Amino acid sequence: MPKTATINMRVNPEVKSDAESIFASLGMSLTEAINVFLHKSIMEGGLPFDVRQPRYNATTEAAMREARNIMAGKVKAESYDSASELFSALDK
Repeated sequence: MPKTATINMRVNPEVKSDAESIFASLGMSLTEAINVFLHKSIMEGGLPFDVRQPRYNATTEAAMREARNIMAGKVKAESYDSASELFSALDK
């Protein structure tokens, strides 16, 4: 089926960048990922995932945000040369 329809949308630049990084790691472009989403939605007859309010506390949400930033290369992950060095850092 030829691709002739265009979708224009506005998104937060950081969200777009994060999504592009994730999809690039899977070997696809943002456009390809959106096409996968649309096809899967059609197959499912709706959204291909549950839409729910997350029930994480602020600390967990901050840790998840930090992990995503580390995975996207936006934040350097801490590293330690030994377990004792790690425990010393945790005690601070």
